[in-house]
Amino acid sequence: MRRLLFPTPAALLVACIAAFAQSPAQSLGTVKLAEAQAIALKNHPHIASEAFRAEAGAAVVKEAHSAFLPTVSVNVTGVGTDPGSVLSAGNVTTSSIYSRVASGIAVNQLLSDFGRTSNLEKSAKLRSAAANEDVDTARQQVILNVRIAYYQALATQSVLKVARDTLALRRVTLRQVRALAQSSLRSTLDVSFAEVNVSQAELDLVNAENDASASHAQLSAAMGYVGDHPFSLSDEPMPPTLDPDVDGLIAQSMHQRPDLKALQLTYEGAEKFARAEKDLRNPTLTAAAVGGAAPYRTDGLPEEYGAAGINLNVPVFNGGLFKARRQEAEARAAAVNKDVEDLSLQIARDVKVAWLNANDAFKRLDVTARMERQANEVLRLAQARYEASLGSIVELTQAEVSQTSADIDAASAKYDYLGRRAALDYAMGNLQ
Repeated sequence: MRRLLFPTPAALLVACIAAFAQSPAQSLGTVKLAEAQAIALKNHPHIASEAFRAEAGAAVVKEAHSAFLPTVSVNVTGVGTDPGSVLSAGNVTTSSIYSRVASGIAVNQLLSDFGRTSNLEKSAKLRSAAANEDVDTARQQVILNVRIAYYQALATQSVLKVARDTLALRRVTLRQVRALAQSSLRSTLDVSFAEVNVSQAELDLVNAENDASASHAQLSAAMGYVGDHPFSLSDEPMPPTLDPDVDGLIAQSMHQRPDLKALQLTYEGAEKFARAEKDLRNPTLTAAAVGGAAPYRTDGLPEEYGAAGINLNVPVFNGGLFKARRQEAEARAAAVNKDVEDLSLQIARDVKVAWLNANDAFKRLDVTARMERQANEVLRLAQARYEASLGSIVELTQAEVSQTSADIDAASAKYDYLGRRAALDYAMGNLQ
């Protein structure tokens, strides 16, 4: 009869992710940022890979704990000997060799190794906890990528709208200039300038459409999709005002960053492992018991057998192996401790730089908004001067270029600020 094989939960998770990622693209409608993050947390393989590593770490804890439990084995032995055989090469034995068929149970139990196994189990638990923090780090990385891609997509959509409005405005200007030229009120040079402006606006629109499509593809990938999925985006509100206490933010990040927690747990686990390696020099006390029966045996042997005993193993000399293993473990633990210090310095730097970038982007919000108003006013005046034959086409063209640049800066300033706030939240370990 064939045995049915049932897939493990891990295999089912991988299969579901692969099937979902390879399914045909379908419209998701309007996707808010929170929904995009939820989709990414469900779909992204980076989180699944770290989850599997955490699962493996939990299994290592069980492996280490198994040394405390007894081992039970069942043995079946059959021996055929020449008459009169009493010796065999290869082992020092206290018994003669007899023909027999016997079966029995052997039980072994560790009584004490004076702390080594206990430290190995603690080390495994700490490493498992570090693996769980790595899962949180992966989650925050995925959330950061989604937020950056989402804000970038919103920014490119805003720029695309500006490019379309600019092209429509310049086409109106071109029609007006052509009408004036046909009435001999303007020269053909003015028409050429206006045509160049329209061509430049068309080129800007092509670039804006490409940037919008590329940012949409990046967002789809950040959400865990293999192909580009069609969906529209919802605008995001402004976050609370920046906390001016940078030092407080740095101190807060030292308690929140999951990668720093993982490294600290890894260091503690390395310390426990170093202690376990030091405990190799300690004796090991074990107990053993066997029992069974020999239904087919040489005459004179008992039908049943049983024995129990304890053994104390005291290491005396092994060529310096245990000492070298202890030194290696201690050196590796010291290296991880320095890694903790190094990461702490990096976090302090990253939070400071991210705060400065976010603060700079926040200041640009007011500047770009004011510049946009000023550019619109300059364009209005330039158009009025040109229509009254008081200004030149160069003046009008320059006003249009300045107004387009100001509109683009104003459209992208908000999303640049939101992206930098997301980077600050990630540097602090705040992304949830």
